[in-house]
Amino acid sequence: MAYTYEQLKHMTLADLREVAKGIEHEAVQGYTQMNKEHLIRALATALGIKHEHHDVVGIDKASIKARIRQLKTQRAAAINAHDHAQLKVVRRTIHRLKRRIHKATV
Repeated sequence: MAYTYEQLKHMTLADLREVAKGIEHEAVQGYTQMNKEHLIRALATALGIKHEHHDVVGIDKASIKARIRQLKTQRAAAINAHDHAQLKVVRRTIHRLKRRIHKATV
């Protein structure tokens, strides 16, 4: 059966060892002694699964995250000052910036 990296990641250690039992590859040698993290990597290598990390494209992620950090200090000040109107504005702005990063992730 063909597995994806995400499927392997969500399996239990016992299930991963069961999958490794049926595979003859040098990467999974000693699978009974491996912990889950190492076994997932070994199975991915043995099965030829590539795990790609997501990248943010088209925006400057560092500047947006810096702006979010500034807003978090403003949020803390609004909470301490009991300024609910300002708190709502700051929270919504943080949310919009995080969504912008999420939408630009491919």
